[in-house]
Amino acid sequence: MPERNEITRRDAAKLAAGATAAAAIVGAPWIQKVKAANSQVQMAIIGTGGRGQYHVTHMNGLDGGRLLAACDIYQPNLDKAVNSSKDKPKGYKDYSRHAFGATFAGVKVSAVTGEVRVTRMLGVYAAGRIINPLTARSQLIGGMTMGLSAALFEASHIDSRFGHVVNADLAGYHIAAHADVPDIRAIWIEEEDPWFGANGAKGIGELGIVGVPAAIGNAIYNATGTRLRDLPFTPDKLLG
Repeated sequence: MPERNEITRRDAAKLAAGATAAAAIVGAPWIQKVKAANSQVQMAIIGTGGRGQYHVTHMNGLDGGRLLAACDIYQPNLDKAVNSSKDKPKGYKDYSRHAFGATFAGVKVSAVTGEVRVTRMLGVYAAGRIINPLTARSQLIGGMTMGLSAALFEASHIDSRFGHVVNADLAGYHIAAHADVPDIRAIWIEEEDPWFGANGAKGIGELGIVGVPAAIGNAIYNATGTRLRDLPFTPDKLLG
């Protein structure tokens, strides 16, 4: 079993300084590989614990003191890494600060069955400084896939007599599969927003989801002339 040691918030910041500045945002989990002399911590994971404490879990049995000593080599980066996540420009509360996106979708609609097939989707986003392009693209594409699933498939049905969800399994609650997501792309524009602090990063947790149903609904309207306003966009609503 991994050994666990409680450490102070300052010590957690010292560990975080070994990661990139983005990974040093207070309150986020960090995964960092650390080397010191001939010792190597295979993996260190830091996360919030009870009473405002932080915990460190490491895999090769080094005690907390030696682990922190290993991170001392990153001390010159500490102030920059931690302060970049805390410092906000004066007056930032006077501004509404958001990430933005635009979603484009193409669809095919069967004139016989009313079935809707999304042929391609493109999401273009402005989300401040993109710190990790690989994971950001995966996050946005995953969100767009969730939006497609919500637009075409996902619906819960309640038994009005007992309040139970009738389709509470994947046999009855349909979600998008690989065949439903053909050509899907996510890109972003370079953006520098001074009101988001020194690192300039914005949240993209659900940014890829929210525009997709509207884009698909507009594409269905352009293809059929029928405006659907209730999710999901199922064949019965087009043929009814």
